[in-house]
Amino acid sequence: MSATENKAQASRTAGVNPPGGTTGPASSTEDAELLAALGYEQKFDRKVSLWANFALGFVYLSPLVGVVALFSLGLSTAGGPSIFWIGIVGIGQFLVALVFGEVVSQFPLAGGLYQWVRRLWNGRYAWFTAWTYICCITIGITSTALYSSDFVASLFAGTADNPGISSTPAERLFIAIGMTIVCLICNCFGTRTLALISKIGLAAELIGIVLVGLYLLIFERHNSVSIFFETSSSNHSNYFSAFIAASLVGLFLFYGFEACGEIAEEVPNPSRSIPRAMQLTVAVGGVAALLAFVGYALAAPDLASILSGKDSNPIPSILQSSIGTVGTKLVLMVTLTSFIAGVMSQQAAASRIVFSFARDDMFPGARIFSKISRGHRVPMNALLAVNVVPLVIFVFVYYSPDSLNRIAAFQMLAGYAAFMMVVLAALRMRVKGWRPAGAWSLGRWGFVVNVAALIYGILGMVLLAWPTGDSGTPLVDRWIALIGFLIVSAVGLAYLLTAKPEGKSTAPEGDALEVAERLRNRAALLETSTGGN
Repeated sequence: MSATENKAQASRTAGVNPPGGTTGPASSTEDAELLAALGYEQKFDRKVSLWANFALGFVYLSPLVGVVALFSLGLSTAGGPSIFWIGIVGIGQFLVALVFGEVVSQFPLAGGLYQWVRRLWNGRYAWFTAWTYICCITIGITSTALYSSDFVASLFAGTADNPGISSTPAERLFIAIGMTIVCLICNCFGTRTLALISKIGLAAELIGIVLVGLYLLIFERHNSVSIFFETSSSNHSNYFSAFIAASLVGLFLFYGFEACGEIAEEVPNPSRSIPRAMQLTVAVGGVAALLAFVGYALAAPDLASILSGKDSNPIPSILQSSIGTVGTKLVLMVTLTSFIAGVMSQQAAASRIVFSFARDDMFPGARIFSKISRGHRVPMNALLAVNVVPLVIFVFVYYSPDSLNRIAAFQMLAGYAAFMMVVLAALRMRVKGWRPAGAWSLGRWGFVVNVAALIYGILGMVLLAWPTGDSGTPLVDRWIALIGFLIVSAVGLAYLLTAKPEGKSTAPEGDALEVAERLRNRAALLETSTGGN
């Protein structure tokens, strides 16, 4: 790059706020200038506020959906102590969110993880990260839609005598397809609709967790808090393996905060607001999940049947005994709203990373998937594409109803792998001298937090790959998460090594040090021009 080009590029960062400086809401012009300095043209509408961005991440993480989907699994696997996984994983994922915050603050680009590692490492590393993450998030759409089926069935078919009915394979298939199509249609109306439904989903989550949870804790306690310290294991030969198996309660829950960064080009002042949204998502989501889990567990009228695994859908029954038929139906409606918002946010995040991937010409058909609709400014082709695989998996689960939890386990292993590729790339660049220069930074604590986040993530991947079941469980079923991850990785690597897609792309890569230096120089110029004020 010539000196003239360097000056021109530096001048385009005129709207960048100095690290640690006083910051007001950045204008759309300033955001566009920063985007241009990073090599891209503003195409999306910036209509997602800090509150809406937090709502998007929160409904994607969805503590209400996570708790109601895995409440029975956790208790039947390891009993009350399974709740501790919410705290353990919450702390670990908060460290990851801090690392992500520093990276997205310097690179607030659509596509999140893919763009971050491209700038921290190179295009080849970014391609494999994106492949892994796209597989994860696509299956996330699948599992969330499928987990909603029992609650939809209970809402429309449950009775006072049997409020917590389980959906049949056929009902699960049609409910999941219907859920996906409804969310897809809503997403087609653009960022404003996505932000609105995310806010509605956030309100629904808070009503379903805070109000109901507090009511159950105060007025409907049937069990002692000692249940959270009493070990039990009905499906494992020893309690340690049972407790490890229950880690899915936390590992599945704290996933989705990265979605705040996937739509960075639709957020005003993204360098400062997105890190805050990520941190709020993990912190508030963790507290909400704990409140919901405790409330439902202490209010369960027949805890023994849940611990033994006889009652696989206990939430409606707990609600029925506590707040009656009408109250149960209302809470199930709130829960359904959360499921819809969650699927929508996953579709939006997946479509943005596919769009970003295509914008850099990183796979065949990139021109098709990099198009933005004129009316609502949505990557329509990418949005349609990310819903194809979920429809196929819905049919697979129809023929193999017991495969849902195994699919979810693979989903999370792939997600953690993609997360750790970002954390590793950030640590590698720090060793080379990179000091994050976005509007939000950890300062001198960055290196320590980065190392701690990597250690946590590796341990999380080990837990997710850990064989499930006991010695009587078929070998493939015990190792299904790891097997699925290795197959997906092998397919991705085969394509990467043979097609060499990164060679076709001319997008910037590996420029974290250079960009940070430009941002620091600009901050120094701004400080000098304002007299240090």
